[in-house]
Amino acid sequence: MSGTDHISGEICILCRPEPYFSRSRQSATEQGEPKMIKTRTTFGLIAGAAAALTLAACGNNSSTQNSAPANEPATPAPATTPAAAPTQDIVAAASTAPDFTTLTSAIQSAGLQQRLSGTGPFTVFAPTNAAFDKIPAADRNALMQPAKKADLSKILTYHVVPGKLTAADLATQAAANGGVATLTTVQGGKLTLRDTGGGRWEVTDAKGGKAMITVADQARTNGVVHVVDTVLMP
Repeated sequence: MSGTDHISGEICILCRPEPYFSRSRQSATEQGEPKMIKTRTTFGLIAGAAAALTLAACGNNSSTQNSAPANEPATPAPATTPAAAPTQDIVAAASTAPDFTTLTSAIQSAGLQQRLSGTGPFTVFAPTNAAFDKIPAADRNALMQPAKKADLSKILTYHVVPGKLTAADLATQAAANGGVATLTTVQGGKLTLRDTGGGRWEVTDAKGGKAMITVADQARTNGVVHVVDTVLMP
Protein backbone atom coordinates (compact mmCIF):
# COMPACT_ATOMS: atom_id res chain seq x y z
CA MET A 1 0.00 0.00 0.00
CA SER A 2 1.37 3.37 -0.87
CA GLY A 3 1.71 6.11 1.70
CA THR A 4 -0.88 8.04 -0.04
CA ASP A 5 -3.38 5.22 0.26
CA HIS A 6 -2.67 4.82 4.00
CA ILE A 7 -3.22 8.47 4.69
CA SER A 8 -6.30 8.39 2.55
CA GLY A 9 -7.70 5.49 4.57
CA GLU A 10 -7.17 7.24 7.89
CA ILE A 11 -8.82 10.31 6.56
CA CYS A 12 -11.72 8.19 5.40
CA ILE A 13 -12.16 6.75 8.89
CA LEU A 14 -11.99 10.14 10.52
CA CYS A 15 -14.27 11.57 7.97
CA ARG A 16 -17.05 8.99 8.34
CA PRO A 17 -20.38 10.65 8.54
CA GLU A 18 -21.99 11.57 11.91
CA PRO A 19 -24.73 8.91 11.76
CA TYR A 20 -22.16 6.26 12.62
CA PHE A 21 -21.43 7.84 15.96
CA SER A 22 -25.08 8.82 16.44
CA ARG A 23 -26.09 5.23 15.97
CA SER A 24 -23.55 4.18 18.56
CA ARG A 25 -24.80 6.71 21.07
CA GLN A 26 -28.39 5.86 20.18
CA SER A 27 -27.69 2.20 20.66
CA ALA A 28 -26.19 2.86 24.07
CA THR A 29 -29.10 5.09 24.99
CA GLU A 30 -31.60 2.53 23.79
CA GLN A 31 -29.92 -0.15 25.86
CA GLY A 32 -29.93 1.92 29.05
CA GLU A 33 -33.36 3.53 28.69
CA PRO A 34 -35.41 0.44 29.25
CA LYS A 35 -33.63 0.02 32.57
CA MET A 36 -34.50 3.57 33.54
CA ILE A 37 -38.08 3.15 32.38
CA LYS A 38 -38.36 -0.11 34.29
CA THR A 39 -36.94 1.50 37.42
CA ARG A 40 -39.33 4.42 37.15
CA THR A 41 -42.22 2.07 36.50
CA THR A 42 -41.36 -0.10 39.51
CA PHE A 43 -41.01 2.94 41.74
CA GLY A 44 -44.32 4.22 40.44
CA LEU A 45 -46.01 0.91 41.20
CA ILE A 46 -44.59 0.83 44.72
CA ALA A 47 -45.62 4.41 45.37
CA GLY A 48 -49.07 3.74 43.98
CA ALA A 49 -49.47 0.62 46.09
CA ALA A 50 -48.39 2.48 49.21
CA ALA A 51 -50.87 5.24 48.49
CA ALA A 52 -53.62 2.69 47.89
CA LEU A 53 -52.83 0.94 51.18
CA THR A 54 -52.86 4.27 53.02
CA LEU A 55 -56.23 5.18 51.52
CA ALA A 56 -57.58 1.73 52.30
CA ALA A 57 -56.39 2.00 55.90
CA CYS A 58 -58.01 5.42 56.23
CA GLY A 59 -61.16 4.06 54.69
CA ASN A 60 -61.18 1.12 57.08
CA ASN A 61 -60.62 3.42 60.07
CA SER A 62 -63.41 5.71 58.93
CA SER A 63 -65.69 2.75 58.32
CA THR A 64 -64.85 1.31 61.73
CA GLN A 65 -65.48 4.63 63.42
CA ASN A 66 -68.74 5.13 61.59
CA SER A 67 -69.98 1.60 62.19
CA ALA A 68 -68.78 1.33 65.79
CA PRO A 69 -72.04 2.61 67.32
CA ALA A 70 -74.03 0.09 65.30
CA ASN A 71 -71.83 -2.74 66.57
CA GLU A 72 -72.13 -1.74 70.21
CA PRO A 73 -74.40 -4.13 72.13
CA ALA A 74 -77.75 -2.71 73.13
CA THR A 75 -78.12 -1.83 76.79
CA PRO A 76 -79.91 -4.76 78.36
CA ALA A 77 -83.21 -4.09 80.00
CA PRO A 78 -83.02 -4.15 83.74
CA ALA A 79 -83.57 -7.65 85.04
CA THR A 80 -86.83 -8.26 86.89
CA THR A 81 -86.93 -10.28 90.08
CA PRO A 82 -89.87 -12.67 90.26
CA ALA A 83 -92.10 -12.36 93.32
CA ALA A 84 -91.09 -14.72 96.09
CA ALA A 85 -93.42 -17.64 96.69
CA PRO A 86 -95.57 -17.16 99.80
CA THR A 87 -94.43 -19.02 102.90
CA GLN A 88 -97.34 -18.32 105.26
CA ASP A 89 -101.01 -19.15 105.22
CA ILE A 90 -103.72 -16.53 105.76
CA VAL A 91 -103.88 -16.87 109.55
CA ALA A 92 -100.13 -17.10 110.11
CA ALA A 93 -99.49 -14.00 108.01
CA ALA A 94 -102.18 -12.00 109.82
CA SER A 95 -100.78 -13.00 113.22
CA THR A 96 -97.38 -11.54 112.38
CA ALA A 97 -98.65 -8.29 110.80
CA PRO A 98 -98.97 -5.34 113.23
CA ASP A 99 -101.90 -3.92 111.27
CA PHE A 100 -104.04 -7.04 111.75
CA THR A 101 -103.90 -7.66 115.50
CA THR A 102 -107.64 -7.07 115.93
CA LEU A 103 -108.46 -9.41 113.04
CA THR A 104 -106.19 -12.07 114.55
CA SER A 105 -107.93 -11.77 117.91
CA ALA A 106 -111.35 -11.98 116.21
CA ILE A 107 -110.34 -15.13 114.31
CA GLN A 108 -109.23 -16.73 117.55
CA SER A 109 -112.39 -15.67 119.40
CA ALA A 110 -114.56 -17.11 116.58
CA GLY A 111 -112.58 -20.36 116.53
CA LEU A 112 -111.72 -20.03 112.84
CA GLN A 113 -107.94 -20.53 113.02
CA GLN A 114 -107.97 -24.11 111.78
CA ARG A 115 -110.52 -23.47 109.05
CA LEU A 116 -108.70 -20.46 107.60
CA SER A 117 -105.35 -22.22 107.88
CA GLY A 118 -106.63 -25.08 105.73
CA THR A 119 -105.61 -25.77 102.14
CA GLY A 120 -108.40 -23.58 100.74
CA PRO A 121 -107.84 -21.78 98.54
CA PHE A 122 -109.59 -18.73 99.93
CA THR A 123 -109.94 -15.08 98.98
CA VAL A 124 -110.06 -12.94 102.12
CA PHE A 125 -111.08 -9.30 102.36
CA ALA A 126 -109.08 -8.49 105.48
CA PRO A 127 -110.10 -5.47 107.62
CA THR A 128 -107.25 -3.55 109.24
CA ASN A 129 -107.14 -2.41 112.85
CA ALA A 130 -108.34 0.99 111.66
CA ALA A 131 -111.31 -0.68 109.95
CA PHE A 132 -112.34 -2.38 113.22
CA ASP A 133 -111.92 0.94 115.03
CA LYS A 134 -114.83 2.30 112.98
CA ILE A 135 -117.11 -0.04 114.94
CA PRO A 136 -118.11 1.47 118.30
CA ALA A 137 -115.84 0.12 121.03
CA ALA A 138 -118.75 -1.33 123.04
CA ASP A 139 -120.05 -3.30 120.05
CA ARG A 140 -116.55 -4.42 119.09
CA ASN A 141 -115.79 -5.67 122.60
CA ALA A 142 -119.13 -7.43 122.81
CA LEU A 143 -118.43 -9.36 119.60
CA MET A 144 -115.25 -10.76 121.17
CA GLN A 145 -117.21 -12.36 124.00
CA PRO A 146 -118.04 -16.11 123.91
CA ALA A 147 -121.75 -15.30 123.86
CA LYS A 148 -121.30 -13.57 120.50
CA LYS A 149 -119.09 -16.23 118.94
CA ALA A 150 -121.69 -17.22 116.33
CA ASP A 151 -122.29 -13.58 115.33
CA LEU A 152 -118.55 -12.93 115.09
CA SER A 153 -118.04 -16.06 113.01
CA LYS A 154 -120.82 -14.96 110.68
CA ILE A 155 -119.18 -11.54 110.19
CA LEU A 156 -115.71 -12.97 109.61
CA THR A 157 -116.77 -15.68 107.15
CA TYR A 158 -118.66 -12.98 105.25
CA HIS A 159 -115.16 -11.64 104.40
CA VAL A 160 -114.09 -14.98 102.91
CA VAL A 161 -114.82 -16.19 99.36
CA PRO A 162 -114.04 -19.76 98.20
CA GLY A 163 -111.30 -19.92 95.58
CA LYS A 164 -108.39 -17.66 94.75
CA LEU A 165 -109.49 -14.44 93.07
CA THR A 166 -106.82 -11.90 92.21
CA ALA A 167 -107.55 -8.33 91.15
CA ALA A 168 -107.19 -9.47 87.54
CA ASP A 169 -109.82 -12.17 88.14
CA LEU A 170 -112.15 -9.60 89.65
CA ALA A 171 -111.64 -7.34 86.63
CA THR A 172 -112.44 -10.22 84.27
CA GLN A 173 -115.67 -11.02 86.13
CA ALA A 174 -116.68 -7.38 86.25
CA ALA A 175 -116.01 -6.91 82.53
CA ALA A 176 -118.29 -9.86 81.78
CA ASN A 177 -121.08 -8.53 84.00
CA GLY A 178 -121.52 -4.88 83.15
CA GLY A 179 -118.66 -3.65 85.34
CA VAL A 180 -119.78 -5.43 88.51
CA ALA A 181 -118.39 -8.62 90.08
CA THR A 182 -120.76 -10.42 92.45
CA LEU A 183 -119.18 -12.92 94.85
CA THR A 184 -120.76 -15.52 97.12
CA THR A 185 -119.01 -15.69 100.48
CA VAL A 186 -118.35 -18.67 102.76
CA GLN A 187 -121.06 -17.24 105.06
CA GLY A 188 -123.51 -17.48 102.15
CA GLY A 189 -124.16 -13.78 101.55
CA LYS A 190 -123.13 -11.69 98.55
CA LEU A 191 -120.46 -9.07 98.02
CA THR A 192 -120.58 -6.69 95.08
CA LEU A 193 -117.38 -5.23 93.67
CA ARG A 194 -116.77 -2.59 91.06
CA ASP A 195 -113.73 -0.72 89.80
CA THR A 196 -114.13 2.98 90.60
CA GLY A 197 -111.23 3.86 88.29
CA GLY A 198 -107.50 3.38 88.27
CA GLY A 199 -107.79 -0.12 89.71
CA ARG A 200 -109.45 1.08 92.92
CA TRP A 201 -112.05 -1.49 93.90
CA GLU A 202 -115.11 -0.69 95.96
CA VAL A 203 -116.80 -3.49 97.89
CA THR A 204 -120.48 -3.20 98.83
CA ASP A 205 -121.94 -5.43 101.55
CA ALA A 206 -125.47 -6.73 102.09
CA LYS A 207 -126.40 -3.72 104.23
CA GLY A 208 -125.20 -1.22 101.64
CA GLY A 209 -121.98 -0.43 103.50
CA LYS A 210 -118.94 0.25 101.38
CA ALA A 211 -115.27 -0.55 101.78
CA MET A 212 -112.29 0.15 99.57
CA ILE A 213 -109.56 -2.34 98.76
CA THR A 214 -106.40 -0.52 99.82
CA VAL A 215 -103.93 -3.31 99.05
CA ALA A 216 -104.67 -6.11 96.61
CA ASP A 217 -103.14 -9.49 95.80
CA GLN A 218 -101.24 -10.39 98.95
CA ALA A 219 -100.36 -13.99 98.12
CA ARG A 220 -100.62 -16.66 100.78
CA THR A 221 -99.95 -20.38 100.67
CA ASN A 222 -103.69 -21.08 100.83
CA GLY A 223 -105.09 -18.18 98.83
CA VAL A 224 -104.95 -14.42 98.44
CA VAL A 225 -105.72 -11.45 100.69
CA HIS A 226 -107.15 -8.08 99.72
CA VAL A 227 -106.89 -5.47 102.49
CA VAL A 228 -110.06 -3.40 103.09
CA ASP A 229 -110.57 -0.20 105.10
CA THR A 230 -113.99 -1.05 106.52
CA VAL A 231 -115.56 -4.11 108.18
CA LEU A 232 -118.23 -5.64 105.92
CA MET A 233 -121.57 -6.59 107.43
CA PRO A 234 -123.83 -9.45 106.23
